[in-house]
Amino acid sequence: MKKRYPSKPALSFFSLLFLTIFFFEMGMAKNSTSIIPVKVGVVLDLDNDLDGKIGLSCINMSLSDFYDTHGDYKTRLVLITRDSKDDVAAAAAAALDLIKNVEVQAIIGPTTSRQANFVIELGEKAQVPIISFSASSPSLTSIRSPFFFRATQNDSTQVNAISALVQAFGWREAVPIYIDNEYGQGVIPYLTDALQAVDARVPYRSVISPSATDDQIVSELYKLMTMQTRVFIVHMFPSLGARVFAKAKEIGMVSEGYVWIMTDGLTAEFFSSPNASVTNTMQGALGLTPYVPRTKDLETFRVRWKRKFQQDNPDIVDAELNIFGLRAYDAATALALAVEKAGTANLGFQKANVSSNSSTDLATVGVSLNGPNLVQALSNITFKGLTGEYLFDNGQLQSSAFQIINVNGNGGREIGFWTSTEGIVKTLNSTNNMTASSGSNSDLSTVIWPGDPTSVPKGWEIPTNGKKLRIGVPVKDGFREFVKVTRDPSSNTTTVAGYSVDVFNAVVKALPYALAYEYIPFAKPDGEPAGTYNDLIYQVHLKNFDAVVGDTTIIFNRSQYVDFTLPYTESGVSMIVPIVDNNSKNAWVFLRPLTWDLWVTRETVVSNLSRAVVIIWCFVVLILTQSYTASLTSLLTVQQLRPTVTDVHELIKKGEYVGYQKGSFVQGILLDLGFDESKLIMYNSTEHWDDLLSKGSGNGGIAAAFDEVPFTRLFLSKYCSKYAVIDPTFKTDGFGFAFPKGSPLVPDVSRAVLNMTEGDKMKEIENAWFGKQSNCPDSSNSVTSNSLSLKSFWGLFLITGVASLLALIIFMVMFVYKERKVLRPLNSRISIGSKVRNFFRIFIQRDLKSHTFRKSGLNDRNGSSLPSMGAPSPSAS
Repeated sequence: MKKRYPSKPALSFFSLLFLTIFFFEMGMAKNSTSIIPVKVGVVLDLDNDLDGKIGLSCINMSLSDFYDTHGDYKTRLVLITRDSKDDVAAAAAAALDLIKNVEVQAIIGPTTSRQANFVIELGEKAQVPIISFSASSPSLTSIRSPFFFRATQNDSTQVNAISALVQAFGWREAVPIYIDNEYGQGVIPYLTDALQAVDARVPYRSVISPSATDDQIVSELYKLMTMQTRVFIVHMFPSLGARVFAKAKEIGMVSEGYVWIMTDGLTAEFFSSPNASVTNTMQGALGLTPYVPRTKDLETFRVRWKRKFQQDNPDIVDAELNIFGLRAYDAATALALAVEKAGTANLGFQKANVSSNSSTDLATVGVSLNGPNLVQALSNITFKGLTGEYLFDNGQLQSSAFQIINVNGNGGREIGFWTSTEGIVKTLNSTNNMTASSGSNSDLSTVIWPGDPTSVPKGWEIPTNGKKLRIGVPVKDGFREFVKVTRDPSSNTTTVAGYSVDVFNAVVKALPYALAYEYIPFAKPDGEPAGTYNDLIYQVHLKNFDAVVGDTTIIFNRSQYVDFTLPYTESGVSMIVPIVDNNSKNAWVFLRPLTWDLWVTRETVVSNLSRAVVIIWCFVVLILTQSYTASLTSLLTVQQLRPTVTDVHELIKKGEYVGYQKGSFVQGILLDLGFDESKLIMYNSTEHWDDLLSKGSGNGGIAAAFDEVPFTRLFLSKYCSKYAVIDPTFKTDGFGFAFPKGSPLVPDVSRAVLNMTEGDKMKEIENAWFGKQSNCPDSSNSVTSNSLSLKSFWGLFLITGVASLLALIIFMVMFVYKERKVLRPLNSRISIGSKVRNFFRIFIQRDLKSHTFRKSGLNDRNGSSLPSMGAPSPSAS
């Protein structure tokens, strides 16, 4: 019989289970002894602040997720949480307690920039790193503490994105509306600089207290309505921002023509948890929010967080994960990595060496021994977080792109992006590389503005209080063709007309919008001018006038107070002098066509070889005759005019009197040239101008006048036969319209001026006020007919001279050869002088063998053979 062994399956199972539990417990015991807890403080507004609760929730989930995937790490962060209760003092007290009593290795928080100021100072004293994921004020950078890590975007990084939007849409002014605290004030200097860099002004800053009432908010908004600017940049806490938008909507400021731009704090808050009652008050606004790539991990976390947050906070409904929660998650991950990397060799504090009677808490705060190691570790970590690539640069989180949002319906519509390297772009591809950017609004999707238009608002409007633009115009006695101010005493009304006025009226009509304005003469109650042109221009700077229209010249010192449009006239300052007839027509005028040297150039034909050059001489005589006739005709019929003065320095040297228009800046030019002020005489009309020039410098008048090109053209149109323009022309920029510094009207008016000067309208206005220009000769191109001189015909005389010289040489050679016997020394007793005299006696004798004398001899012989009439015949004797 086979022996059977009883089976013991139950024992085997329980033995295996026991061994498994034993070894597991042993492993856990071993692991528990190697895990080192590291205390970390958390200081957040948890009482009534949703962002604080969202942030704490994300920090807890971050550490849970981190250690689930990093179970081999020896360190574990242990959170000690304190509620700062939205109070600066409470935040400071909480941080002091955590550092002094709990001896935490780092602090995550606090929530606001105002709270962070003191906490950062405390952290530096104790060498405890402070990591804030929400304190974004640029002013915190000035503390320059190596123990402060800003785990969010510095507010100053978004100001360039805002200025890029202002530039892209062509707005010239913008008004910031910000909260009156550290958060609001910190970004304003950076925003102002960024706007000025794109040629946009900040004419006003609207500051609203955190505790402002609705009435105070409305009062400030009404003040903004009375200004021209319609571009507003809102930077404040979401709670206050929602109230500002609600009141702006209520009084009609969220309507067509207005532009609202929100900074990232408002945008991120409003669109992470859309609320129809809030978004309805900001329809058409633009907003910026840091760009967070949409990844699968992010969407998975968003679902998990929603479920976990509702479980932990059942009384909070419809909470949505926002950028602050994502920043808190990544900040906790960064700290966990850094703590592990820094090690745990020195987790204690070095006690402060203070006297026993010291009563202040700050004096007894110790110094963290591990703080410097933790700072080094935080500065060197890098990882891919929920918000993208995560790393610190000098304690500042690396800048990311900004997403540009347009508020439509119950949410925001993405219209583009901004990056520090590419500016405004329409899309970002999967590798975060930008498409090409032109820096204009064409790089954005269509924007639906407040009031639902898609056309870009011009960014300014005439104030809604019904006030017209006050246009200052000069008042003067003369040159009324430019500005003519006429007062009717019976009706006490004033009429303003003139060339400059008509140009401005035409320019305004050419603008793409209506512009209400009225002309205000710059005059005293008695109608006399209230000051100089410089005084008139300065009234714009003083805000007594909204603009100046008239014959106002664009010069440097005036441009320091106002902005000028493009010039609508020619530019320059010219010198006008009398002209006189240079020729006197007397009995001896017939001698003037030729100079004396040409008169005496006549040559008697006596040479035996004259026949060789006679043809050339005939040609020369012909030309001389014709030239003489033409020159004499010109002298007798054409008026020869010349200026009395041709050089400015000649006037200064001789001490001549010169003139300039009353009230003109030309006086300064003349003084700079070196004229004595006592030699300067003013004139106030073209008639007065003519009278002074006619008298002359020695008779109570002037030798020359200096004025701007438009005035000289007007003057010469009346007196062109008496005066001439003399170079040089001193450079100026012509007449322009003056507006306040940074006025948005300047570019529009300048474009209209440029369009007019290229068309026929300007010519029509010129003809209406100055008439068509007469056919006066241009004195600068007048021709002075000089008497003919020998130099006028040097070519002809050169040819004649060469021919005559050759003929002379040939004749002399032939003569010497023929009379060589006379010079030959046959008789040595005859002196050389006698031989020379004999030679010249023979030379001056007639050549009886020449054709002339042979012909004469033939005639003589023929004549002797013929009897003369009436003479008796020899044969008849």
